[in-house]
Amino acid sequence: MWSAAWTCARHGPVEPLHPFGQPTAALTTYVAERARVPLWVPWPLPAGWLVTGVGHAGADAQGASATVLACSGPNPLGGPADLLLVAEEPTVGLGASYAALAGADPGETFDGTPPHAKVQVGGHPVPLWNLPGPVDRAVYVGEAEGCWLWLILHPASAGALLAERLRLADVRDLGAEVEMVPFGALSPRVHLTPPTG
Repeated sequence: MWSAAWTCARHGPVEPLHPFGQPTAALTTYVAERARVPLWVPWPLPAGWLVTGVGHAGADAQGASATVLACSGPNPLGGPADLLLVAEEPTVGLGASYAALAGADPGETFDGTPPHAKVQVGGHPVPLWNLPGPVDRAVYVGEAEGCWLWLILHPASAGALLAERLRLADVRDLGAEVEMVPFGALSPRVHLTPPTG
């Protein structure tokens, strides 16, 4: 039967992930203003870091139900690193896809265990839990502004960035400061590859 919904053979109906373009202040503002969820950015950015990707998932008419912002910079433990910040409504699955996890949501993560890390959002600490996943990345998840907050760091050693009291801001709250954000070339990390097998 014909349907206008985006579908995946593995997950059924899914929110469409829109194509990525070269990140700029104008694109960042565009995505932020059309989203139902925050567009998180480390602010201020850690020294030497650049925003290297901005995107969203969801039907444009209803507003984006998920956003992703990529940053690239020096790994605190040496070499280059990448960070993907995803904000999404429950069951969207964008964060889980970037984390290479099965399912759309984090699962039984918050079972009374203490958090593994924290970030600052609006001056308040937001607890994060480390999820098991592929050895090439560190995956942390929590909840902020009523949405899932995912941090996916490549390589896994880049998780040390969370020891630096990372502060996140919603781009919608930055106003004209968005023009001060340093942008770099589009990161290949933003492109999802379809599951195999």
